[in-house]
Amino acid sequence: MKLQKPKGTQDILPKESAKWQYVEAFARKTFGKYNYQEIRTPIFEHYEVISRSVGDTTDIVSKEMYDFYDKGDRHITLRPEGTAPVVRSYVENKLFAPEVQKPVKLYYMGSMFRYERPQAGRLREFHQIGVECFGSSNPATDVETIAMAAQFFKEIGIQNITLHLNTLGNSASRAAYRKALIDYLTPLKETLSKDSQRRLEENPLRVLDSKEKEDKAAVENAPSILDYLDEESQAHFDSVRAMLDSLGIAYVIDTNMVRGLDYYNHTIFEFITEVSGSELTICAGGRYDGLVEYFDGPATPGFGFGMGMERLLLVLDKQGVELPVAQGLDVYIAVLGQEVNGKALEITQALRNQGFKVERDYLGRKLKAQFKSADQLNAKTVIALGDSEVEQGQVTVKNNQTREEITVSLAELTGNFKEIFEKIN
Repeated sequence: MKLQKPKGTQDILPKESAKWQYVEAFARKTFGKYNYQEIRTPIFEHYEVISRSVGDTTDIVSKEMYDFYDKGDRHITLRPEGTAPVVRSYVENKLFAPEVQKPVKLYYMGSMFRYERPQAGRLREFHQIGVECFGSSNPATDVETIAMAAQFFKEIGIQNITLHLNTLGNSASRAAYRKALIDYLTPLKETLSKDSQRRLEENPLRVLDSKEKEDKAAVENAPSILDYLDEESQAHFDSVRAMLDSLGIAYVIDTNMVRGLDYYNHTIFEFITEVSGSELTICAGGRYDGLVEYFDGPATPGFGFGMGMERLLLVLDKQGVELPVAQGLDVYIAVLGQEVNGKALEITQALRNQGFKVERDYLGRKLKAQFKSADQLNAKTVIALGDSEVEQGQVTVKNNQTREEITVSLAELTGNFKEIFEKIN
């Protein structure tokens, strides 16, 4: 049997990995400006952590979880999303305690797992960057968080993004709307897809964002959540819209957007961009004021979003955004002969200890092949080291672009290379 990676996974090789690191660092920097701090939760959780929060009737729990019983007969699942584990951690570590500064602002990055049909930008092991903010029901928190995502996309260089906005209202508004939706969809049940016929019983709001043609036709004239908002829900949504306007963040109201997870209320949003003629959601989230209580914590408002790394990189690539990840060396040391092998190692280490990025030849190749390597590795300077250089205690440092060179003593090289490097570059 040929050993290969499991279906729906990928190897991220160094050239690609450099882009991942850049995007992750960019996110850390952006989130840091808003006073977010990183949290890292386990890759696997107890099954109930996900089923209780995400909702038993969602596709994630009913079809897509990687779950199993471990050797202690505990029901375990690989995490399919990032919010539930963070909420579990928030409660378990008592971050709701009075002495902890509120709101508590956390971000995470890492692997998530869903058993679904692999496609471009969506794999069975995928990576998510997300944020969660606990302790503020102020609509300004909704807007600040959306603005943070907008700033991230703008500054990293993604174009043609549209913010889609909706509200699910509070639980009373949502219940009233749910009833109206069931009344509207029940007579149309036979025209719905099989999945949506099931959703109508379990979670009728999910029918609204179905991608099936017959479902899209059925919901075209469905009642709008905006007609079922009570005073509190309307006021919250009006505030969010007014603040987005005041920050100059454009949006479209999309009443068919409901998000796939059961825990949302009030504001929900998605950032959507177009790639090769089809729409792609690259960031989505919203408010979830009841989730901490689900985990037996005190009533705590929450707001957050998640974005998929694979999709983000796909969009950056398709839009031709060049990430500044050019890899290069400060110095390449060409080694002439086995006799100077030890000395070459000493010099290489001395330069690295001074903070330079250095590589040397280990393979005993001809000089021409070594110089070719220096070019391929994008080395700024090249030093050739052989018997005569060691005997004389001097080497030539050459600028690999301009071919300018200077001769220096080995003592200068290992003692203060910074000055030499700046002189020749």
